[in-house]
Amino acid sequence: MLLGYLWEHLTSYDKGAHLFLPSYVMRTHGARQQREAALNTLGNTKWRINKRLFDVVDRIWAGGGCLADLVDRNDVPLPEKPDTEDEAQLRKWKWKVKSVKKANSERHSQRCDIELKLAVARKMKDEDGFFYPHNLDFRGRAYPMHPYLNHLGSDLCRGILEFAEGRPLGSSGLHWLKIHLANLFAGGVDKLSHEGRITFTENHLDDIFDSADRPLEGKRWWLNAEDPFQFLAACINLSEALRSSSPETTISHIPVHQDGSCNGLQHYAALGRDQLGATAVNLVAGEKPADVYSGIAARVLDIMKRDAEKDPAIFPDALRARILINQVDRKLVKQTVMTSVYGVTYIGARDQIKRRLKERNAIADDVELFGAACYAAKITLTALGEMFQAARSIMSWLGDCAKVCATL
Repeated sequence: MLLGYLWEHLTSYDKGAHLFLPSYVMRTHGARQQREAALNTLGNTKWRINKRLFDVVDRIWAGGGCLADLVDRNDVPLPEKPDTEDEAQLRKWKWKVKSVKKANSERHSQRCDIELKLAVARKMKDEDGFFYPHNLDFRGRAYPMHPYLNHLGSDLCRGILEFAEGRPLGSSGLHWLKIHLANLFAGGVDKLSHEGRITFTENHLDDIFDSADRPLEGKRWWLNAEDPFQFLAACINLSEALRSSSPETTISHIPVHQDGSCNGLQHYAALGRDQLGATAVNLVAGEKPADVYSGIAARVLDIMKRDAEKDPAIFPDALRARILINQVDRKLVKQTVMTSVYGVTYIGARDQIKRRLKERNAIADDVELFGAACYAAKITLTALGEMFQAARSIMSWLGDCAKVCATL
């Protein structure tokens, strides 16, 4: 993160960006690819701190956090040792102590991360603007060199950063700001048609105005959004525009992030000419966006419903299926689906799903939680294989090619 007078254009693979720290075009050792023009375009984009949003975040954090996805600033209390000699009870207590210590360690790490982000924001909030030098990873993806507060970070980072140079919304900008707000709310709203998303926004104008005017004292409707801080920033900007005598001339500084639908699966669907897979990841046009995660979740649920009807004496996973039926949703399977194209293993999928179940406190007993995660991971990978047969075949073929190359 640099001020304008400290920003130097990249002129070769190892010249430019930071004035005093070594800076390289690519993060891979020895790379010499020349991508300076594209990186300089990204580096010339001027950012600033959204002061209204930062003040809200600062108040929440000063009040103990634990709101809008900010971690609780207090530790989880350790469970008291039971007054018993029963080995089973003592073993259970020790397991709980270990679990609480792990949770507190994770909270400490998250608190340090938030403190770093907020410290940078406090330092930069009175600046007119600043810049982010970028470089590339081995795949050619561009990332800001500053590691803490940047526009590719968490909802907190994206919420308190905005473009320093605003633009009038215009008729199309106002249209897209309403869609953007609905996308940030998510919860299925982001899967509606564009017209449906605009209708959602227009039906909640009172909530939007209340969120903008009284974010912490009012109804706090903005906290229902999947990306609450970005959503609140959009509420504030839309409120300013709609209350203006000329909404279309309102200056907006809001970045509108857009992303593909599981890019890895899009590439595999295209490579394999997979019509079913292409439809699931929006390579085929439709009236409203397809949601691959919901599609996989629906398949997982169908399999589990069939398994739940089986006799547990013959099929032990039937009991786990009955427990998990009410837990299956897109969030449970999303991380596994996302990482499937990068070669996630059964073990990795199991750990991902176990974390999601633990977050919900769905299963209290740790042994049962582990067994349920094992079963859910197996079913999720099965559902993925059914929906993306071509992708799985191509991945297997590429894996076989890599093995052959490794033996040469």
